[in-house]
Amino acid sequence: MIFSDWPWREWRKLRPDAPALRLNDDTLTWQTLCARIDALASGFAAQGVQEGEGVMLRASNHPAALLTWLALLQCGARVLPVNPQLPAALLDQLLPTLTLQHAVDLENDGHFPGLNRLHMRALKGDEAAQWQPQRLASMTLTSGSTGLPKAAVHTFAAHLASAQGVLAMIPFTSDDDWLLSLPMYHVSGQGIVWRWLFAGARLTVRVKQPLAQALAGCTHASLVPTQLWRLLENDAPVALKAVLLGGAAIPVELTQRASERGIRSWCGYGLTEFASTVCAKEADGLADVGTLLPGREMRLEDGEVWLRASSMAEGYWRDGKLHPLLNAHGWFATRDRGELRDGRLTIIGRLDNLFFSGGEGIQPEEVERVIAAHPQVRQVFIVPVADREFGQRPVAVVDSDVPPDEQQLSRWVQDKLARYQQPVRWVALPGELHAGGIKISRRALQEWVAQRLQ
Repeated sequence: MIFSDWPWREWRKLRPDAPALRLNDDTLTWQTLCARIDALASGFAAQGVQEGEGVMLRASNHPAALLTWLALLQCGARVLPVNPQLPAALLDQLLPTLTLQHAVDLENDGHFPGLNRLHMRALKGDEAAQWQPQRLASMTLTSGSTGLPKAAVHTFAAHLASAQGVLAMIPFTSDDDWLLSLPMYHVSGQGIVWRWLFAGARLTVRVKQPLAQALAGCTHASLVPTQLWRLLENDAPVALKAVLLGGAAIPVELTQRASERGIRSWCGYGLTEFASTVCAKEADGLADVGTLLPGREMRLEDGEVWLRASSMAEGYWRDGKLHPLLNAHGWFATRDRGELRDGRLTIIGRLDNLFFSGGEGIQPEEVERVIAAHPQVRQVFIVPVADREFGQRPVAVVDSDVPPDEQQLSRWVQDKLARYQQPVRWVALPGELHAGGIKISRRALQEWVAQRLQ
């Protein structure tokens, strides 16, 4: 689909009375959706929002957040969605570097020094900047392992290219409905929205409901394996046809059980800088992440994955300027170790995550893939802890329904992992590190384990 107007307005022209969006139990057609966006955009313009200005949107997923986001885009603003759980001290450091003019806080109606505070006000009018696919649309914070997060800036064209590539592999038609199950302050959540807009399908946004209830009437969802496990175990009736899984190794037993319920499971590999998914496949239990999606290019350089794509960010935004992503060779160096076999990419692990124990290199992701095959393990993370004799030793942080049985798990890995790879401790994943999206911070896990084992 090539858009000559804002995507929601384009679909209004083509299918004005077709259902477009479900907000809790309220269904909007493309016609009514556009009317709401027009009114909110007019309200924001009256409060001073101009084309090209930066706006922070601090919100969790709920109907008002999505409508605000779309209205700000229609004003021509560059929108930075922010996790409401980010500490104030971090925001105080971060925001001055991002050249923002306005802030919308739908959580606490907070005040941010130097930013004009905006409110949701519906006014008569149809305020809209001219549709320009190459306009800077979004600023998405990356989860960097050190220092302040970076803000990757994407154009509308990049987001739509990302959606087009994913939907070339996963069927998603105008009769389908994707649940907005991931937060919009993560690029994976934004990816869901752009797939909806690219396909002219339906999107569902529901607030704080159990997953099975939130999925009522939805054919597609983006989930982590733990969510799919629990959904299948609850045996709740669902309309799901396809799930895009992320965040952990995908056990073949999980995808088989999903298939028995008529659900196709997809998995892949993506980055914030590339507006979500780069490689994908229908999950098959193998360790690779699939093949490149259309519009993506890749090469391996000394084992490191290098990428470029039409979905790539324009750069990192800092102090009013775009700082380029590409290296001197014209590629984005991911810091991911990979292997390519028959066109299928296997991610060995992060170069940043590699640690050494007694002189032996341990790649956490390799160990995690083995342990994740245990029937009681939903997710597992291997983190290093300091050791006087070995330098560092591996500890396994396990997500399971019951507390991990150290002796049983230790026996289970004895013939599956080298001695130096075998965890010296097994601990349960803490609930407070589970919240907030598809990714769990390895840095936070490492700090938590270090404190626990003192």
